[in-house]
Amino acid sequence: DGGFVAVGALEPQFYAALIAGLGLTPDEAPQFDMAGWPALHARFEALFATRDRDDWAAHFDGTDACVTPVLTMGEAPQHPHNAARATFVDQGVMQPAPAPRFDGQATPAPQPPPLTLDDARSRWA
Repeated sequence: DGGFVAVGALEPQFYAALIAGLGLTPDEAPQFDMAGWPALHARFEALFATRDRDDWAAHFDGTDACVTPVLTMGEAPQHPHNAARATFVDQGVMQPAPAPRFDGQATPAPQPPPLTLDDARSRWA
């Protein structure tokens, strides 16, 4: 579908959840066999190509497999996790909010980027 998922199952317990979710056994997908990583990469690639991004996201939702959808800039602000945390702000253009944010500390809202080259130059002068 042209979409992507991010996989960050580095620790053994997360990797175990990943391969279980992919229908593999530890013998079929040994995590620390560096010589086998190229073949394992190809196998993962082929498996992930069998479903679309949102299907995989739903499949792994609620697991500890560390598999998440890679959202577009249009999707990211609407994602429930990001919306609940006000991760994005609209200041004439949707953009990431400042981070990190500390409790009790005011963080200035980012300003929209200059619309023209002349505007940018005048601000730098």
